[in-house]
Amino acid sequence: MKIIVLPGDGIGAETVSVAVEALELVSKKFKLNLNLHHDIAGHESLTKHGTTIHAGLLDAVKNADGLILGPMSTYDFKDESKGEINPSKFFRKSLDLFANIRPAKTFPGSGAVHKPLDLVVVRENTEGFYADRNIESGGSEMLITSDVVVSLRRITRQCCERIARAAFELAMTRRKHVTVVHKANVLRLGDGMFIDSCRLIGKEFPEVQIEEIIVDAMMAHVVRTPERYDVIVTTNMFGDILSDLTAELSGSLGMAASINAGVNYAMAQAAHGSAPDIAGKNIANPFSQVWSAAMLLNWFGQRNGRPAFTQAAQVLETAVVGAVAAGESTKDVGGKLGTKETGQALMVRLAKM
Repeated sequence: MKIIVLPGDGIGAETVSVAVEALELVSKKFKLNLNLHHDIAGHESLTKHGTTIHAGLLDAVKNADGLILGPMSTYDFKDESKGEINPSKFFRKSLDLFANIRPAKTFPGSGAVHKPLDLVVVRENTEGFYADRNIESGGSEMLITSDVVVSLRRITRQCCERIARAAFELAMTRRKHVTVVHKANVLRLGDGMFIDSCRLIGKEFPEVQIEEIIVDAMMAHVVRTPERYDVIVTTNMFGDILSDLTAELSGSLGMAASINAGVNYAMAQAAHGSAPDIAGKNIANPFSQVWSAAMLLNWFGQRNGRPAFTQAAQVLETAVVGAVAAGESTKDVGGKLGTKETGQALMVRLAKM
């Protein structure tokens, strides 16, 4: 398996290096023959090449089996004419990574702020209330007057149906329960289409229980009774917000793993940002990046019928669970170690498994 590794900005170099070391260790243990090809994107690429995504990088990713994208300073990149391309958006659009899978679960010893939970937010990734994903020109926000802005949202039946299918297929591997989160009481046409699509696809999975909840009510329900939820499927912006909430309920955004998956490509990406305020301070939690890398191995293993990869993914996740429980982690999840030391402890644990 060939993986392109882009460490990104801010804390990326610190957290991605831990994920890389973990991958190299399980590659040897399970004979995965991983080929990790390191490249650059973001600020480092902008300085060196005059663009955040240099020529040839997309082709390199397409010719690989997966991509690990470290956190990027996306807010800094505003003018594509100056080479300031949002790498996350670029790969999601260019590779049609329509499903953003974001698990959230409590780990013993993590200092989770609420009740135990084990759920997955399945977020549509290519349209919705995001100005860079709706119109070919790349901008769907309009300044009507100096005091009036209109933002457009695109919802298509194709995208609704394929994200619904991803959610139901995932639910079949878990507790067979899908919660459709929407705002159809106000956004009647767009979210109405989304609900209809989920109901239609749901008929293909009669074993899966379906419920529908309005997004603002869902924010309250998931705090009050997170244990009742299994797979949550929703549109882009709602999923972005909801998955941050569920990650924090699980203990920390530092545990917020995710994978962006399409039909042919997948990208592992921690759900948190580049955190420039703590970059270089050896305090960032690397586990979200490690868990995301594990999800990439699992995706590859399932897609290609390679059980060694899914087994390696499970071992990585189990090692993270054990590390948190033992306090071999950063402060945000109850430990006392730095980023580097957390990584070292994880490698010792992995070597023994």
